[in-house]
Amino acid sequence: MQTILGANGQIATELAKELKRKYTSDIRLVSRDPKKVNDTDLLFPADLMDAAKTNEAVKGSEIAYLTVGLPLDTAAWGIQFPAIMRNVIDACKNNNTRLVFFDNTYMYPQDGQVLTEETAFAPVGEKGRIREKTTLMLLEEMRSKQITASICRAPEFYGPGKTQSITNSLIFTNIRKGLPLKVYLNDGTLRTLIWTPDASKAMALIGNTMEAYHQTWHLPCDDDRLTYKELIKLASEIYGEAFDYTVIHESDLKLAAINDHRTSEMLELLPRYDHDNIFDSSKFKKMFPDFKVTTYRQGIGQIRDEQKISASR
Repeated sequence: MQTILGANGQIATELAKELKRKYTSDIRLVSRDPKKVNDTDLLFPADLMDAAKTNEAVKGSEIAYLTVGLPLDTAAWGIQFPAIMRNVIDACKNNNTRLVFFDNTYMYPQDGQVLTEETAFAPVGEKGRIREKTTLMLLEEMRSKQITASICRAPEFYGPGKTQSITNSLIFTNIRKGLPLKVYLNDGTLRTLIWTPDASKAMALIGNTMEAYHQTWHLPCDDDRLTYKELIKLASEIYGEAFDYTVIHESDLKLAAINDHRTSEMLELLPRYDHDNIFDSSKFKKMFPDFKVTTYRQGIGQIRDEQKISASR
């Protein structure tokens, strides 16, 4: 049995597909309202804030994947992320279950330096500090050998389906809706984006490789990094349409944040868009040299094709 905790997002959906394709048909999906991805999936409704329910959800599992995502809300994050991590750690220890944690980069410095698995945490803002606290809980258990676990870390997403990210929202969703494209702060900084199916496939591979445990892994990304200016130019070429875009400056966002809660929650994340984001995944590529990373051209082409199919229905 392999169990996905937090099973409704795009990462979990692609993970369930990959586990079924390559590893097992014995998959349990856990969330407050889980939906089947594969016909053979077992559904387990549970709130991971409930320790007893979390323990029951993990019971009988060889591997548990923690892929929970929460809406951008600092107050909720501060309460829920550490509590969920504590409950999941305890459940995995109680049931002798290996844990694979899907992590993000909010705890890293936002200053343009190359980011590796060894980069010291230096969070900017409260969300980053909450993510740091949550990750450190697991790292401490790993260091003391209290749990068999690995951490899979990913930068910002782009991708098909229900992929939720700033890049998808401001660029690809706006293309689909025929709305003006937008870029935060700077169109000339290099971005490392991860294709969501690649992230899920890599996480499944790590989870099913014993040698990969007790480590942190940067999930694989296309090393041919693009600026947003270059990304939109490539999208224009692939879609066969010249896309214009607007750079949204910090002063505009601060003004909008006065009356918009979601924008106010975004403000502390802005520094990452004013600096190059160089996320190094060479450790993974060395360990798994046969893994095929989706290029930006391939990924954007898949998004275009998916949008065409959707529009024709």
